[in-house]
Amino acid sequence: MTVPLALMVLALLAAGLAPRVLTRSSWPDREPVLALWAWQCLVGAVLLCCGLAMALSGAAAFAVVRSHVFAGAPDGVVRVYTSSAYAPWAGALCLLLACGGAWTGAMLLREIRDARTRRRKRRAELRERVPRLPGESATSSERLVVLEEERPDAWWLPGSTPQLVITSAALRRLKGRQLDAVLEHEQGHARARHDWLLHCSSALATGFSRVPVFASFRDQVHRLVELAADDAASRRYGRLTIALALVELNEGRGVFGPCPTPVAMVPQRVHRLLTAAPRLPVSRRVRMTAVASLVPVVPLLVAFVPGLSALR
Repeated sequence: MTVPLALMVLALLAAGLAPRVLTRSSWPDREPVLALWAWQCLVGAVLLCCGLAMALSGAAAFAVVRSHVFAGAPDGVVRVYTSSAYAPWAGALCLLLACGGAWTGAMLLREIRDARTRRRKRRAELRERVPRLPGESATSSERLVVLEEERPDAWWLPGSTPQLVITSAALRRLKGRQLDAVLEHEQGHARARHDWLLHCSSALATGFSRVPVFASFRDQVHRLVELAADDAASRRYGRLTIALALVELNEGRGVFGPCPTPVAMVPQRVHRLLTAAPRLPVSRRVRMTAVASLVPVVPLLVAFVPGLSALR
């Protein structure tokens, strides 16, 4: 029973300390893709701690779970992880974590269902506002749709047949490379499948609203995916080009005034593009990627080292 408790303590420490370190650091703005990977590794480590603790505590409390978890394992290894003295506490912890896992799955399924509903609704509205012309095939799936709209905007509509939607006002305001940069920004979201990352972070934050690490994960993902897409566009068309395109698209929404709207992250994105700090050295990026990738390995070491030591 000591190992499940150690895993839960490790999960609490990771969930409490690591988000503060990541949110207070300045390097994520310089390397948003690396920061997204670090956040995913952190959340994955927390979930892995909970999953391993559930399996080991269940093995200590229930014989049927033990027979599956330690199938074929030597008796010495089984004795390390099981003790009848802790069986009541182990059973309670296992059931609690199992309920948490089931709730997480339910929240993810609900998020996927809601996302599909929103996507179907937006596609229906899009078909209504952009009707097919006479003679146009009903089965065609255009990847670019121009929408008659007075407000300049562009967005990517994910799905089995993803579509890039741009308004006529945006086409009038954006010229040349600015339009290409906006299209590259949206395509950057699609290539990286940012929609799945947004769904997962939203599901965790909704299901466990009082767990700070999941709320921080959702907030940082929403911010970092935009920075990553900005960088994808700037590498091809330049930072000034995408910055000017953001200004053209958003200057009529009040985001640059004294009372900004909820999309006030746009001024920060423009400022970041215009005052770009150099990227981290390649060697440092490799080291940080390796360190982040090793974070989910720590729960595995905590869980399996006692059993491996019993084989000696």
